[in-house]
Amino acid sequence: MKLLEPIKVGNIEFKNRIMFPPLTTGYEEKDGSIGEQSFRFYERLAKGGVGYIVIGDVAPLPTFSPTPKLYSPEQVQSFKKLADACHENGAKLGIQLFHPDYNVKALNDMFHQGKMQEARAKLHHDMQHFVNEVTAEELDEIIKHMENCAILAHEAGVDCIEVHGDRLVGSLCSPILNHRTDEYGGDLANRTRFALTLVKRLKTIVPDMVIDYKLPIVTPLGENSFRGKGGLPFDEACIFAKELEACGVDTLHVAQANHTGNMGDTIPAMGTQPYGFMVSYSKKIKELVSIPVSVVGRIVTPEAAEAVIANGSADIIGLGRSLLTDPDFANKCADGHCCNVRTCMMCNKGCTDNIQNRAFLSCVLNAENGYEATRHITPAASSKKIAIIGAGIAGLEAARVAALRGHSVTIFEKSLQIGGQLLIASVPPRKEEMMRSINYYANVLPELDVTFRLGEEFTSQDYNSFDEVIVATGANNAIIPVPGKDLPTVTSAWDVLAKKEIVFGNVSVIGGGLVGVETAEYLASRGCKVTIIEMMDQIAKEESNTVLPTLMSELEHYNVQIVTSAKLSEIKDDSVVVEKTIDDNTSTEEIASDFVVMAVGARKNLPELSDCPLPLHYIGDCAGERPSNIDHAIKSAYDVACEI
Repeated sequence: MKLLEPIKVGNIEFKNRIMFPPLTTGYEEKDGSIGEQSFRFYERLAKGGVGYIVIGDVAPLPTFSPTPKLYSPEQVQSFKKLADACHENGAKLGIQLFHPDYNVKALNDMFHQGKMQEARAKLHHDMQHFVNEVTAEELDEIIKHMENCAILAHEAGVDCIEVHGDRLVGSLCSPILNHRTDEYGGDLANRTRFALTLVKRLKTIVPDMVIDYKLPIVTPLGENSFRGKGGLPFDEACIFAKELEACGVDTLHVAQANHTGNMGDTIPAMGTQPYGFMVSYSKKIKELVSIPVSVVGRIVTPEAAEAVIANGSADIIGLGRSLLTDPDFANKCADGHCCNVRTCMMCNKGCTDNIQNRAFLSCVLNAENGYEATRHITPAASSKKIAIIGAGIAGLEAARVAALRGHSVTIFEKSLQIGGQLLIASVPPRKEEMMRSINYYANVLPELDVTFRLGEEFTSQDYNSFDEVIVATGANNAIIPVPGKDLPTVTSAWDVLAKKEIVFGNVSVIGGGLVGVETAEYLASRGCKVTIIEMMDQIAKEESNTVLPTLMSELEHYNVQIVTSAKLSEIKDDSVVVEKTIDDNTSTEEIASDFVVMAVGARKNLPELSDCPLPLHYIGDCAGERPSNIDHAIKSAYDVACEI
């Protein structure tokens, strides 16, 4: 594979074309240095075969931002430890140099003076303010901080400096955000002055280091709009790319511009952007320069990454979320096991959502991600025969881990398919990418000591054949016990999505959680006139912020009616009766309904095992106080399988 071929970048060589692009992780210590969690994460990527690893958002001075920082000699050792570990495993290490979205020095001064109220007022957290407020003198001071950061990185043995072209640097370049009238504003030459000055000074101060530049591109969004604000429109980006090469940049990293308020623009969730949505831009940039070009953006599989390189669209492939899901991506490709790569389903639940919620990065499909220091698959003390009841994603993950530990596993599944709830969760619009998770287990489990008994239930006759039992029987769709619940017009969201039931005409979906809203969109897209009825004051509260705008836009497009703060009280043959409460005033409303679809949550599905003498372990939706989500299913399955 070309993906695995080495490539010369500046004065060094990457062992392959696989890059872990800069992502905010939340793993760093309070002072921004590399602690145990951060070290183990990046070390794991290096052990997995990644050729080039970039630490995202490294600030060159102490800031309030929860990102890595490198500004003091005391921090060098932690970065050196990581650089050494990367080198031991054949990877090159880079840091992405950036400045936060506010006046760091002024805020630090206010903080130390005890002026907290003034500090909060100045903490805009929006580059549209700072980019126009910062003075030319302050910009020169910022470059000095960045030079110091680069020197410290060089001392630590870091190989590359990536200039973050999408924060202060890219906002100064941007014709959208930059409204300055001095030498840093106006035409393209002035707007890119700071970026080119920074590159030149870095080349002087650390001539032995590779200079990478993240080239963010503002892309079209419809006919009269755009996606992204920092960075440059594509025509200017093409000009700027050649200027960057002339100034000594060794490689360009083509990416979607940000500063839109929605991380979904740069890290789009399933179905919200085409696969490889930046590849056409990287291809053009590559045609204009002679230095290597990397690209990132929904390139999911080894085959897709290989195709991008083979067709000349890029030299290096950035795989962010895909490497969170499977850090062994590169090694599996090298071993000829591309089909065994666990591919990201782009849900954004554990990665992007966590960062936006000030939690650390964690993939819902990979229990080890973020926990590399504590979660490991180790050989079991003795091999046992394990029965697993249920072939949903929890049961499948438990089977994988238990088998890798040396146990002999048999999965009992009463249906004839594996996948459980994912088979219906993947039905609504944009959700089919979830099926990649099932395909992964279908590929890897046959290579392990795992036996499938599909169409069979675990019974007392099986007790003597096993040592322990893992129960992964999931949950069932709940039904509200109101008058009319047994009418033939009433069904469940799960049965609708499973194609067991057909509804049409006026459809009331009871429940505005994620299942209800996705079912409503699914039905509306098929011609139903849908009304969502929700007890709370808003719908889809649990949806990712990177998906929610698309979801709400689609509901509006299909004219889905949304009734909130409403409680179902009765179901009639041709309508539903709801009690709607506004400002403590309750009124009754009747809504025409040919069919009623229940989507009010789930109840644990627990098999009768009271007479089973074997140790029982419960995982996934049938464990805990109430049904949960994929993240809980995977982690509970992994942990239980590691304990047996």
